[in-house]
Amino acid sequence: MTPQPQPHRHRRSATARRLRIAGLMVLALALPAVAQDIRGLEVCTAEKQMERRTGCLQANVEYLQQALAKLTREMQDKMAAAGRDLAAARAEIATLKAALAKLSGDLAELKAKAEPPAKK
Repeated sequence: MTPQPQPHRHRRSATARRLRIAGLMVLALALPAVAQDIRGLEVCTAEKQMERRTGCLQANVEYLQQALAKLTREMQDKMAAAGRDLAAARAEIATLKAALAKLSGDLAELKAKAEPPAKK
């Protein structure tokens, strides 16, 4: 027997993927507070005409994409600021280590000078 060819899988359109992602995001956002509305999102189930419902869903997808882009920018800014703070802290630690090494050396010198000479 020859193996039968597998049926061709249709690629999902970009809009379908976006709608699926938007649905997942809405679900994820709604889980912590099930009864709470999400500001900026429309309730698309109230629309009777398919074109209007599709437009409503697309508007929700666009809103969620903009919100996600804004959060991404904010997080990148916070990460950059944290990176700068970390670099400054590392430089300060290096300076403090050098100062501590110098003070330890100076203390060892003072102790050596303060010790009485060894008796023979």
